Amino acid sequence: MATRSIGREGDAFLAGGTWLFSEPQPHLRRLIDLQGLGWEPLTISEQGLEIAATCEIAKLANLSAPPEWSAAPLLGECCRSFLSSFKIWNTATVGGNICMSLPAGPMISLAVALEGICTVTAPDGRERRVGVENFVTGNHRNVLQPGDLLRRIELPASAMRKRFCFRRISLTHLGRSTALLVGTLDPHDGVFMLTVSASTDRPHRFKFPEIPKHDDLRARLEHEIPQFFDDVHGTPEYRKHITFHLAEEIRRELSKKVPA
Repeated sequence: MATRSIGREGDAFLAGGTWLFSEPQPHLRRLIDLQGLGWEPLTISEQGLEIAATCEIAKLANLSAPPEWSAAPLLGECCRSFLSSFKIWNTATVGGNICMSLPAGPMISLAVALEGICTVTAPDGRERRVGVENFVTGNHRNVLQPGDLLRRIELPASAMRKRFCFRRISLTHLGRSTALLVGTLDPHDGVFMLTVSASTDRPHRFKFPEIPKHDDLRARLEHEIPQFFDDVHGTPEYRKHITFHLAEEIRRELSKKVPA
């Protein structure tokens, strides 16, 4: 999960280990296995969906959600956005992907779009709740302090009942996301939210009281996204262009009325 010191220098939490075992970690001396804690992977309630940090991606993708959760298909869309095989799906964890805090982390995109809240446990046992939007602070950076443990992620039922629109682009087939955007629309009060990720070093969520006009949405993105990410999967100029293009596609799609 997170390679943060938890008791002494060289300690790290181990959940799925798909990244931890993928390359040398010479600074680590001890791994604390979280799977033995027996946390329930997924819990559905009237409040929404609770996802244990140790929940494997395959279990989330195969969730049988209540029929009124119209945003439930977004779970599968984001799971399929991993640069991974089915073997990774059965090992990698939701919490591990969030704690890695990479720009293209699809579990970050999912949790931000559905207004997720993280519960973080400190070394002394105290818990604090942090919105996933604020949990990730940059490329491979987050709010975890030494010894902190991500315990669970909660997606509220109100977000799960929203309409959604998903857009993702990659430079290669099954490659890492260059841009991943999700729009949601509340069927009751008309609130529109747009989550921008992968094209930026951290996720950004924009909230409007109603579906905005084209120029208003573009102006908001221009003003509030300070810079676009730069790596081999896309230049900042390309990521900016495609982000604006996909944002407009989402705005138009969610503007259409659902047939009665």
